[in-house]
Amino acid sequence: MKRKILYIEDNDQNYYLVSFILNAQGHTVTRARDGREGIDLATREHPDLILLDIQLPVMDGYATARELRRIPGVAATPIVALTSYAMAGDREKALEAGCTGYIEKPINPKTFTEQIKNYFPAGEATGGGG
Repeated sequence: MKRKILYIEDNDQNYYLVSFILNAQGHTVTRARDGREGIDLATREHPDLILLDIQLPVMDGYATARELRRIPGVAATPIVALTSYAMAGDREKALEAGCTGYIEKPINPKTFTEQIKNYFPAGEATGGGG
């Protein structure tokens, strides 16, 4: 099943790598370059999954996650922090802000799609070899 994924990321290289991997799996990736744009796109597009960088311009990832959790129709969408913040306590801060999961950058292209599959809503998995 093709999934709509919103990736809120200001770094072009990070975005291109992740979108390349996800597009190769048949998913559609939409990009927002800052937290405010991400909130606007999530509200309009209702993605199946939101990937969220923490270190963003305009509005950081923590504030963005908290705001997303207040929006009807988006509040239940899985949000995965995809970040280079890897110090003690950063995972907990992301989860407290409303993120469903946490993946450290740099990502491992060989395991990334399996990590992401864990966050898709239950009952909507493609099943089989995808």
